[in-house]
Amino acid sequence: MAAAKYLLAEKAFDKIVLYEQRPRSGGIWSYTGDHTDEDIFTIPQTNPRGKNQYPIMAHKSSSQNKTINGSAQDRKDLSFVSPMYEKLETNIPRGLMGFQDLDWPQDSQLFPTHNTVLKYIDDYGRDVQHLVQYGTQVVNAEPASGAYDSSWRVRVRQLGSGKETEHDFDALIVANGHFIVPFVPDIEGIREWDAKYPNRLSHSKYYRRPENYRGQKAIVIGNSASGADISAQVASHCQTPLLWSSKSVSMFSATHASGDGKRREVPQIRRFIADNRSVEFDDGTIESDIDAVIFATGYFYSFPFLENVMPALIKDGSHVQHTYQHLFYAPQPMLSFLTLNQRVIPFPLAEAQSSVLARVYSGRLSLPSHDEMQKWEQDVVAEVGDGRNFHLLPFPKDGNYMNGLSHWALSAPPKEGLENDGKGKVPPIWGECEFWCRENFPAIRRAFGGFGEKRHEIKSVEEVGFSFEDFKNEKAKSEGKMI
Repeated sequence: MAAAKYLLAEKAFDKIVLYEQRPRSGGIWSYTGDHTDEDIFTIPQTNPRGKNQYPIMAHKSSSQNKTINGSAQDRKDLSFVSPMYEKLETNIPRGLMGFQDLDWPQDSQLFPTHNTVLKYIDDYGRDVQHLVQYGTQVVNAEPASGAYDSSWRVRVRQLGSGKETEHDFDALIVANGHFIVPFVPDIEGIREWDAKYPNRLSHSKYYRRPENYRGQKAIVIGNSASGADISAQVASHCQTPLLWSSKSVSMFSATHASGDGKRREVPQIRRFIADNRSVEFDDGTIESDIDAVIFATGYFYSFPFLENVMPALIKDGSHVQHTYQHLFYAPQPMLSFLTLNQRVIPFPLAEAQSSVLARVYSGRLSLPSHDEMQKWEQDVVAEVGDGRNFHLLPFPKDGNYMNGLSHWALSAPPKEGLENDGKGKVPPIWGECEFWCRENFPAIRRAFGGFGEKRHEIKSVEEVGFSFEDFKNEKAKSEGKMI
């Protein structure tokens, strides 16, 4: 929707279409409740390629799911599994994570619930709904003539009827996210363990509520945002201590208190032992009678509808190959991707990226040569490696990258008839306050969680003990200045 707004603002396109396979707006923020069965999950899950999924049908009278193989159904009943869980709250304060032209409801808590975020997205997208075709799945996209100077031929399936049609476009922007194909590592013994004790190994994508683990001996693997939050939630209901397995120190804090002995940090799992539902950790210790293991181990990048694009976008699923500025497909830049990056604030980043895309595709900005774009990718690989770190932008890289894109967009020559004196739609640019908040949000989140149930009443960072004005004053004092 951010891309649509910036494309509209350029007033340069005859046709803009948003294809959305879900029956409503909101993407993964559209909570699917107990609908957790889907046809792409296996134990282990190490194949990044995924597939064009069939939707599930949400039965109104039952919690059961049914996969629909293209047969006619009311598309309002068709959906796709969302990784949202019942008590999910954002790990980013709302003032930092929003779109620049829409304020959050003033009565929403500092770290909004998924319901609040969904309503916010609905409100943000109201003025582009005429461009959206819901219940429409992209099943294939490739250059129309096989040459990279041609248009893109896109085949779509109407999920209600199963009918497929093809359409040609000058440019293709892919904004399907990277929370679709879960990653579950192939640990020694995991297949035998899962075969002997089915339905005890799962992934955070399918986690819904902590009460489901009441009285169980549980392990959560992974300590990024989801692993930290889910482990804290489950620890309040399972046998204690919950075993929290990770390979590094977490930068994230959980919604609820974590220093109460309900969780015990343990090393990575070395192997699964089918006898007595046991696991052995890297330090040689063994735990038996395990009832549940939740893998909060992330996701693969996956584009099953772009399998015919060469050179291939996906190799091992750790990142997207042949991209320039994490945005353009260098061999054919009329294909682009939004918010591939991780450790970022996705909504404003989508705006900054969209501001560049819209200006490039309207002809107001030019891209460097293919060789220069390739060199950019090679330089990133030389710095961080050709793997999961490629799209990673830990602070302050994320803010600098976003501001760089916005300044690039604003360098486009003005065009008569566009808003802002011909500059077009202005993208977000972070200042000192945003950088301060971004740097401190893990600590702000930790303080917020420390309020327990009272956190729902907190609306500002000042209420949890953080103040940008105090920060500026302290900074001025240290520099020998006064404000």
